[in-house]
Amino acid sequence: MQRILLAFINSMRALRWLARHEKAVQQELALFALSIPVALYIAESALMFLLLTGAILFLIMIEVLNTGIEAACNAVSREFQKDIQIAKDCGSLAVLISIILAATVWGYALFQAFWG
Repeated sequence: MQRILLAFINSMRALRWLARHEKAVQQELALFALSIPVALYIAESALMFLLLTGAILFLIMIEVLNTGIEAACNAVSREFQKDIQIAKDCGSLAVLISIILAATVWGYALFQAFWG
């Protein structure tokens, strides 16, 4: 139980740092806060609500991992290195894929709610 508590404390420290310093995470947290009431309004089922909010949480998760990759790369070297560029670009691609996923889920739900 102690280990779970310490992991939770570490996670909250990371969330607090990200929410204060990372513009992308700030925007995505605001998006998540806005998504909850909108998802409650347009979701036809509990499953659709979970898909809508889960897509935004997935985006935030990938953004967190991308930030971790960037921080680790910056700790190794701030000078240009091809391997570090690839690592950072892969993290950026993961964020893009999660944005596409979230937009697709939300686009489908909005279409179904208003025109389906």
